[in-house]
Amino acid sequence: MSTQDTIESVRDTFRTDSKQIENDPEKFESIKIKYLGRKGLVADLFSNIPKVATDLRPKYGKDLNELKNEISSFFNNNKAQYLDTKIDSTDNSLPGPKFKIGNEHPIQKTLDEIKNIFINLGFSIAYGPEIDDDFHNFSALNFPEEHPARDMQDTFFIEEDIVLRTHTSNVQVHLMEEKDPPLRYIVPGRVYRNESISFKSYCLFHQIEGLYVDKNVSFADHKAILEYFVKKMFGLNTKMRFRPSFFPFTEPSAEVDIWSEKRGQWLEILGSGMVDPEVFKSVNIDEKIWSGFAFGLGVERICMLKYEIDDIRLLYQGDIRFLEQF
Repeated sequence: MSTQDTIESVRDTFRTDSKQIENDPEKFESIKIKYLGRKGLVADLFSNIPKVATDLRPKYGKDLNELKNEISSFFNNNKAQYLDTKIDSTDNSLPGPKFKIGNEHPIQKTLDEIKNIFINLGFSIAYGPEIDDDFHNFSALNFPEEHPARDMQDTFFIEEDIVLRTHTSNVQVHLMEEKDPPLRYIVPGRVYRNESISFKSYCLFHQIEGLYVDKNVSFADHKAILEYFVKKMFGLNTKMRFRPSFFPFTEPSAEVDIWSEKRGQWLEILGSGMVDPEVFKSVNIDEKIWSGFAFGLGVERICMLKYEIDDIRLLYQGDIRFLEQF
């Protein structure tokens, strides 16, 4: 095949391929590369110039440039029709899609609100182990050996004397062992109970333990701080009461209830009391010099009351329809 025939062959092939673009604009770029790319058919023809006889090179070069111009003109003239129209179909000046921004989980919102209230009262935050020994979880808190909380029905035992903590009160023992009074701490964290799951109970939940130890601390101090907390958390008009109760590690002990207008009844929100002298003895603090109070509140309980949630399981199911309300 002569050099001239080769140029005409490429021209004929191109004209056939250009018809395909009319039916399928997606082929615009691939066919352009086929002819005008660095390794395309036109580049191949230019690489053959040294092989052409000297007297035929001027005509070969002229015809080859005409072919290149023809092909280039086609792609330049039809770019708007086959390529730019597709790109311009999207108006890049328009705002992009809106992505939903996640919100804090209601438990986290409640935790943060409680922590901020006590921080403003001068309490520091401490954390402790979720897996602890029997001494810190029970014995040092004056739980007798026969106490039902030690039973497998209530406590998750990992080993004979190692448990998943049943309350954050274990950390108050660690604090009194490690630090000298005065002490003013709250201890947020997860706790575990071997209980049946229902609308009002779950196998894990969150507590915030409070501990205040100093000289001459009275029940009146304890009462004033908890009243302040309730008013800040639930509103100034909230009705509350202290009700006598019993906890092994506090004496005297009390539970705090608030009045629910919606339900027409008193609802318990926390347990509290003066630190029992036996607890001070277990951590070598002189109960004749130091006194204090402790309290423990359930975060889920307060969250459910504050946001009028009727089923604790909703807090753990990850249902987006529920969480979007917060």
